[in-house]
Amino acid sequence: MNDIEKLRALLPHWIEHNQEHAAEFENWAAKASEAGQNKAAKIILRAAQEMQVTNDTLQSALDELGGPVHLEQHSHTH
Repeated sequence: MNDIEKLRALLPHWIEHNQEHAAEFENWAAKASEAGQNKAAKIILRAAQEMQVTNDTLQSALDELGGPVHLEQHSHTH
């Protein structure tokens, strides 16, 4: 597997990982809001939104590279 194939395999993982973090940010922002920390909650929500912008950028890179590589389709000997 060359570096571009590796990148095409890594980018979807990074995007998914970021989505998980963004969801966690949103959950904690809600808790901060419930605790009366509205300004902190808004800041945390902004981080979640910025994570989505990051994912959009990473998705553009993945699209430019030809989309995700499906590792199971690649056969090679060890």
